[in-house]
Amino acid sequence: MGRVTGEIEAPRAIVAGSIGILGGTFDPIHVGHLAIAEEVREALGLARVLFVPAPRPPHKPGVPLAPAEDRAAMVRLAIRGNPAFEASPVELDRPGPSFAADTVEVLAAHERAEGREPDLTFILSTEALAGLETWHDPERLLDACRLAVVPRAGRGAEGPGWLSERFPRARAVFLDGPDLAVSGTAIRRRVALGRSIRYLVPDAVIAYIADHGLYTEAALSSTASPRRIARS
Repeated sequence: MGRVTGEIEAPRAIVAGSIGILGGTFDPIHVGHLAIAEEVREALGLARVLFVPAPRPPHKPGVPLAPAEDRAAMVRLAIRGNPAFEASPVELDRPGPSFAADTVEVLAAHERAEGREPDLTFILSTEALAGLETWHDPERLLDACRLAVVPRAGRGAEGPGWLSERFPRARAVFLDGPDLAVSGTAIRRRVALGRSIRYLVPDAVIAYIADHGLYTEAALSSTASPRRIARS
């Protein structure tokens, strides 16, 4: 276990072959996701960060989402211009629920097939960490990668002691930031109300949302109220 403090330091030297994995619904992807990925990349010296859109997250059963192809397209637009960021279709390309343990094992197998020993870091928030015990086969996930835990405003206070007590073999780094109070829920609601989402999502994503009619009041009402309480 380790902790990276909030003190501003020079980025760590890049570790060749190291990969960060940031999964989620990305409904839509926003500046919070991008800031987290960049902070973890610099703090840990990751060579790449993979953004992995989930077609149907198992922890959000029955919650309406924008079509997976739209969410994936917005991810690609958002990360364009950062050569260390990549969009991965690993969960979109396989049927069934999107279990993190399966995803990490698929990525690890790909690294071995390319002749590299996997060096994988799974990025998650303190809120997600609090529910780790309920995840599908969390021990298998933790055996395949280390964790990079980032704060989420007002959500979860679990730390290294909490994790080591429940998962003694876990390898994890806890970061003090970034702590941006941005959520997909608020962004979707702002779009529905005709409010600006400028500076909350990249300009290219704003244009995509407008061009495809996503998150309008009509779109939200057609999927009923559960979308309004969904978290991403």
